[in-house]
Amino acid sequence: MDFTQLRILQAVADYGSISLAAKHLHRVPSNLTTRLKQLEEELGVALLIRKHPRVSLSAHGRQLLGYAQRILALEEQARRALAGEKPAGSLRLGSMECTAAVLLPGALARYHRQHPEVEISLQTGTSAELYQGVLNGKLGAALVDGPVGYDSLSARAVFHDELVWITAKDAPTVRTPEDLAGSTVFTFRPGCSYRDRMENWFAAALRRPHALREIHSYHAMLGCVASGAGAAIMPRSVIETLPGNDSVSCHRIAEEHARVTTWLVWRKEGGSPAIEALGDLLQQE
Repeated sequence: MDFTQLRILQAVADYGSISLAAKHLHRVPSNLTTRLKQLEEELGVALLIRKHPRVSLSAHGRQLLGYAQRILALEEQARRALAGEKPAGSLRLGSMECTAAVLLPGALARYHRQHPEVEISLQTGTSAELYQGVLNGKLGAALVDGPVGYDSLSARAVFHDELVWITAKDAPTVRTPEDLAGSTVFTFRPGCSYRDRMENWFAAALRRPHALREIHSYHAMLGCVASGAGAAIMPRSVIETLPGNDSVSCHRIAEEHARVTTWLVWRKEGGSPAIEALGDLLQQE
Protein backbone atom coordinates (compact mmCIF):
# COMPACT_ATOMS: atom_id res chain seq x y z
CA MET A 1 0.00 0.00 0.00
CA ASP A 2 1.40 3.42 -0.96
CA PHE A 3 0.32 7.06 -1.17
CA THR A 4 -0.39 6.81 -4.90
CA GLN A 5 -2.84 3.95 -4.42
CA LEU A 6 -4.59 5.84 -1.62
CA ARG A 7 -4.89 8.96 -3.80
CA ILE A 8 -6.36 6.85 -6.59
CA LEU A 9 -8.89 5.32 -4.20
CA GLN A 10 -9.90 8.77 -2.96
CA ALA A 11 -10.27 10.13 -6.50
CA VAL A 12 -12.43 7.19 -7.57
CA ALA A 13 -14.61 7.73 -4.49
CA ASP A 14 -14.93 11.44 -5.32
CA TYR A 15 -15.75 11.02 -9.02
CA GLY A 16 -17.49 7.63 -9.10
CA SER A 17 -15.68 6.79 -12.32
CA ILE A 18 -12.28 5.39 -13.27
CA SER A 19 -12.05 7.61 -16.36
CA LEU A 20 -12.98 10.83 -14.51
CA ALA A 21 -10.61 10.00 -11.66
CA ALA A 22 -7.83 9.31 -14.19
CA LYS A 23 -8.44 12.67 -15.86
CA HIS A 24 -8.26 14.41 -12.47
CA LEU A 25 -5.00 12.64 -11.61
CA HIS A 26 -3.51 13.11 -15.11
CA ARG A 27 -3.16 9.36 -15.60
CA VAL A 28 -4.57 6.83 -18.04
CA PRO A 29 -7.55 4.77 -16.80
CA SER A 30 -5.72 1.46 -17.25
CA ASN A 31 -3.06 2.61 -14.78
CA LEU A 32 -5.70 3.32 -12.12
CA THR A 33 -7.37 -0.03 -12.73
CA THR A 34 -4.06 -1.87 -12.38
CA ARG A 35 -3.01 -0.06 -9.20
CA LEU A 36 -6.38 -0.66 -7.53
CA LYS A 37 -6.35 -4.36 -8.46
CA GLN A 38 -2.86 -4.63 -6.97
CA LEU A 39 -4.11 -3.00 -3.78
CA GLU A 40 -7.08 -5.38 -3.60
CA GLU A 41 -4.76 -8.37 -4.07
CA GLU A 42 -2.40 -7.07 -1.37
CA LEU A 43 -5.22 -6.56 1.13
CA GLY A 44 -7.22 -9.64 0.12
CA VAL A 45 -10.54 -7.79 -0.15
CA ALA A 46 -12.64 -6.17 -2.88
CA LEU A 47 -12.51 -2.39 -2.61
CA LEU A 48 -14.74 -1.49 -5.56
CA ILE A 49 -18.15 -2.42 -6.89
CA ARG A 50 -17.78 -2.22 -10.67
CA LYS A 51 -20.92 -1.48 -12.70
CA HIS A 52 -19.67 -0.05 -15.99
CA PRO A 53 -19.25 2.85 -16.53
CA ARG A 54 -19.70 3.76 -12.84
CA VAL A 55 -17.84 2.38 -9.85
CA SER A 56 -18.51 2.72 -6.14
CA LEU A 57 -16.71 1.68 -2.99
CA SER A 58 -17.52 -1.59 -1.28
CA ALA A 59 -17.88 -1.73 2.50
CA HIS A 60 -14.16 -2.54 2.73
CA GLY A 61 -13.41 0.32 0.33
CA ARG A 62 -15.34 2.82 2.43
CA GLN A 63 -13.54 1.62 5.55
CA LEU A 64 -10.14 2.03 3.89
CA LEU A 65 -11.13 5.46 2.51
CA GLY A 66 -11.50 6.84 6.03
CA TYR A 67 -7.95 5.80 6.86
CA ALA A 68 -6.68 7.00 3.46
CA GLN A 69 -8.07 10.49 3.98
CA ARG A 70 -6.38 10.82 7.36
CA ILE A 71 -3.09 9.41 6.05
CA LEU A 72 -3.04 11.74 3.04
CA ALA A 73 -3.92 14.75 5.20
CA LEU A 74 -1.02 13.97 7.52
CA GLU A 75 1.31 13.48 4.56
CA GLU A 76 0.33 16.90 3.18
CA GLN A 77 0.75 18.45 6.61
CA ALA A 78 4.24 16.97 6.90
CA ARG A 79 5.22 18.26 3.46
CA ARG A 80 4.04 21.77 4.33
CA ALA A 81 5.85 21.72 7.65
CA LEU A 82 9.14 20.79 5.95
CA ALA A 83 8.64 23.20 3.04
CA GLY A 84 7.93 26.22 5.24
CA GLU A 85 4.86 28.19 6.29
CA LYS A 86 4.06 30.01 3.04
CA PRO A 87 0.46 29.35 1.85
CA ALA A 88 0.54 27.24 -1.31
CA GLY A 89 -1.14 24.32 -3.02
CA SER A 90 -4.81 23.61 -3.65
CA LEU A 91 -7.71 24.28 -1.26
CA ARG A 92 -11.18 22.85 -1.81
CA LEU A 93 -13.43 25.34 -0.05
CA GLY A 94 -17.13 24.93 0.70
CA SER A 95 -19.55 27.74 1.47
CA MET A 96 -23.19 28.45 2.17
CA GLU A 97 -24.93 30.20 -0.73
CA CYS A 98 -25.40 33.45 1.19
CA THR A 99 -21.75 33.62 2.25
CA ALA A 100 -20.55 32.86 -1.27
CA ALA A 101 -22.73 35.67 -2.62
CA VAL A 102 -21.98 38.35 -0.02
CA LEU A 103 -18.67 37.73 1.74
CA LEU A 104 -16.51 35.76 -0.66
CA PRO A 105 -16.28 37.59 -4.02
CA GLY A 106 -14.15 40.47 -2.77
CA ALA A 107 -12.41 38.41 -0.09
CA LEU A 108 -11.26 35.69 -2.51
CA ALA A 109 -10.01 38.29 -4.99
CA ARG A 110 -7.87 39.86 -2.26
CA TYR A 111 -6.74 36.42 -1.08
CA HIS A 112 -5.60 35.54 -4.62
CA ARG A 113 -3.59 38.76 -4.86
CA GLN A 114 -1.90 38.07 -1.52
CA HIS A 115 -1.38 34.32 -2.04
CA PRO A 116 -1.23 33.56 -5.77
CA GLU A 117 0.37 30.16 -5.05
CA VAL A 118 -2.91 28.89 -3.58
CA GLU A 119 -5.48 27.47 -6.02
CA ILE A 120 -8.98 27.63 -4.51
CA SER A 121 -11.96 25.69 -5.87
CA LEU A 122 -15.37 26.63 -4.45
CA GLN A 123 -18.41 24.43 -3.80
CA THR A 124 -21.70 25.68 -2.34
CA GLY A 125 -24.26 23.76 -0.31
CA THR A 126 -26.22 23.66 2.92
CA SER A 127 -24.37 23.70 6.23
CA ALA A 128 -25.22 20.01 6.75
CA GLU A 129 -23.74 19.09 3.35
CA LEU A 130 -20.64 21.21 3.97
CA TYR A 131 -19.95 19.75 7.41
CA GLN A 132 -20.14 16.28 5.88
CA GLY A 133 -17.82 17.32 3.06
CA VAL A 134 -15.16 18.47 5.53
CA LEU A 135 -15.56 15.41 7.74
CA ASN A 136 -15.21 12.96 4.85
CA GLY A 137 -12.26 14.81 3.34
CA LYS A 138 -13.92 16.01 0.12
CA LEU A 139 -13.50 19.61 1.31
CA GLY A 140 -10.40 21.07 2.93
CA ALA A 141 -12.42 23.75 4.73
CA ALA A 142 -15.91 25.23 4.68
CA LEU A 143 -17.87 28.31 5.72
CA VAL A 144 -20.87 27.12 7.72
CA ASP A 145 -23.43 28.22 10.26
CA GLY A 146 -22.73 27.39 13.90
CA PRO A 147 -22.62 26.16 16.51
CA VAL A 148 -19.84 23.78 15.50
CA GLY A 149 -20.68 20.48 17.17
CA TYR A 150 -17.82 18.23 16.04
CA ASP A 151 -14.79 17.55 18.25
CA SER A 152 -12.77 16.54 15.19
CA LEU A 153 -13.07 20.01 13.63
CA SER A 154 -11.21 23.24 14.28
CA ALA A 155 -13.18 26.46 13.79
CA ARG A 156 -12.81 30.24 13.58
CA ALA A 157 -15.69 32.72 13.71
CA VAL A 158 -15.33 34.97 10.66
CA PHE A 159 -18.67 36.72 10.10
CA HIS A 160 -21.68 37.86 12.14
CA ASP A 161 -25.10 38.57 10.68
CA GLU A 162 -28.77 38.95 11.56
CA LEU A 163 -31.72 36.92 10.29
CA VAL A 164 -34.84 38.94 9.50
CA TRP A 165 -38.25 38.12 8.11
CA ILE A 166 -39.19 39.71 4.81
CA THR A 167 -42.77 40.26 3.66
CA ALA A 168 -44.58 42.23 1.00
CA LYS A 169 -44.58 45.98 1.58
CA ASP A 170 -48.22 46.14 2.70
CA ALA A 171 -48.04 43.09 5.04
CA PRO A 172 -48.47 43.53 8.82
CA THR A 173 -45.44 43.68 11.12
CA VAL A 174 -43.91 40.32 12.02
CA ARG A 175 -42.64 39.80 15.56
CA THR A 176 -44.00 36.36 16.56
CA PRO A 177 -45.14 33.20 14.72
CA GLU A 178 -48.75 34.25 15.29
CA ASP A 179 -48.12 37.16 12.92
CA LEU A 180 -47.54 34.65 10.09
CA ALA A 181 -50.64 32.53 10.73
CA GLY A 182 -51.94 31.32 7.37
CA SER A 183 -48.89 32.56 5.45
CA THR A 184 -46.74 30.49 3.12
CA VAL A 185 -43.08 30.43 4.11
CA PHE A 186 -40.43 30.20 1.40
CA THR A 187 -37.25 28.39 2.40
CA PHE A 188 -34.31 26.33 1.17
CA ARG A 189 -34.14 22.53 1.15
CA PRO A 190 -33.65 20.46 4.34
CA GLY A 191 -30.11 20.71 5.68
CA CYS A 192 -30.13 24.51 5.46
CA SER A 193 -29.27 25.80 8.92
CA TYR A 194 -31.35 28.96 8.42
CA ARG A 195 -34.36 26.76 7.68
CA ASP A 196 -33.65 24.94 10.95
CA ARG A 197 -33.52 28.27 12.78
CA MET A 198 -36.82 29.33 11.21
CA GLU A 199 -38.52 26.10 12.27
CA ASN A 200 -37.07 26.46 15.79
CA TRP A 201 -38.53 30.00 15.93
CA PHE A 202 -41.97 28.55 15.25
CA ALA A 203 -41.43 25.58 17.60
CA ALA A 204 -40.47 27.88 20.50
CA ALA A 205 -44.01 29.28 20.32
CA LEU A 206 -45.51 25.79 19.83
CA ARG A 207 -46.37 26.67 16.25
CA ARG A 208 -45.62 25.33 12.80
CA PRO A 209 -45.48 27.14 9.46
CA HIS A 210 -48.81 27.10 7.65
CA ALA A 211 -47.15 25.91 4.44
CA LEU A 212 -43.53 25.53 3.29
CA ARG A 213 -42.38 26.07 -0.28
CA GLU A 214 -38.79 25.28 -1.20
CA ILE A 215 -36.93 27.85 -3.30
CA HIS A 216 -33.43 27.38 -4.71
CA SER A 217 -32.15 30.97 -4.83
CA TYR A 218 -32.43 34.13 -2.78
CA HIS A 219 -33.35 36.12 -5.89
CA ALA A 220 -36.37 33.90 -6.55
CA MET A 221 -37.29 33.96 -2.86
CA LEU A 222 -37.30 37.74 -2.84
CA GLY A 223 -39.46 37.83 -5.95
CA CYS A 224 -42.05 35.48 -4.45
CA VAL A 225 -42.22 37.52 -1.25
CA ALA A 226 -42.47 40.84 -3.10
CA SER A 227 -45.43 39.47 -5.07
CA GLY A 228 -47.34 38.93 -1.83
CA ALA A 229 -47.20 35.14 -2.02
CA GLY A 230 -45.72 34.67 1.45
CA ALA A 231 -42.79 35.41 3.74
CA ALA A 232 -39.18 34.29 4.10
CA ILE A 233 -36.32 34.51 6.56
CA MET A 234 -32.85 35.42 5.34
CA PRO A 235 -29.66 37.19 6.45
CA ARG A 236 -29.82 40.98 6.40
CA SER A 237 -26.49 41.12 4.51
CA VAL A 238 -28.05 39.14 1.65
CA ILE A 239 -31.15 41.35 1.40
CA GLU A 240 -28.97 44.45 1.21
CA THR A 241 -27.22 43.10 -1.90
CA LEU A 242 -30.29 41.87 -3.81
CA PRO A 243 -31.78 43.97 -6.61
CA GLY A 244 -35.36 44.91 -5.73
CA ASN A 245 -34.85 44.80 -1.97
CA ASP A 246 -36.85 48.00 -1.67
CA SER A 247 -39.96 46.05 -2.74
CA VAL A 248 -40.16 44.14 0.57
CA SER A 249 -40.33 45.00 4.26
CA CYS A 250 -37.83 43.64 6.81
CA HIS A 251 -38.93 42.61 10.30
CA ARG A 252 -36.54 42.09 13.21
CA ILE A 253 -37.05 39.19 15.63
CA ALA A 254 -35.67 38.29 19.05
CA GLU A 255 -31.87 38.19 19.11
CA GLU A 256 -31.65 34.58 20.30
CA HIS A 257 -33.22 33.53 16.98
CA ALA A 258 -31.78 36.27 14.77
CA ARG A 259 -28.08 36.25 15.70
CA VAL A 260 -26.01 34.05 13.37
CA THR A 261 -22.28 33.46 13.07
CA THR A 262 -20.46 32.05 10.06
CA TRP A 263 -17.53 29.77 10.94
CA LEU A 264 -14.57 28.60 8.92
CA VAL A 265 -14.12 24.92 9.81
CA TRP A 266 -11.52 22.29 8.89
CA ARG A 267 -10.37 18.92 10.19
CA LYS A 268 -7.96 19.26 13.10
CA GLU A 269 -5.41 17.06 11.37
CA GLY A 270 -5.93 18.89 8.06
CA GLY A 271 -4.92 22.45 8.93
CA SER A 272 -2.62 24.38 6.60
CA PRO A 273 -1.03 27.80 6.11
CA ALA A 274 -3.54 28.37 3.28
CA ILE A 275 -6.50 27.84 5.62
CA GLU A 276 -4.94 29.95 8.37
CA ALA A 277 -4.32 32.79 5.90
CA LEU A 278 -7.91 32.57 4.68
CA GLY A 279 -9.21 32.74 8.27
CA ASP A 280 -7.04 35.80 8.95
CA LEU A 281 -8.31 37.61 5.87
CA LEU A 282 -11.98 36.79 6.50
CA GLN A 283 -11.77 38.02 10.07
CA GLN A 284 -10.23 41.26 8.82
CA GLU A 285 -13.13 41.59 6.34
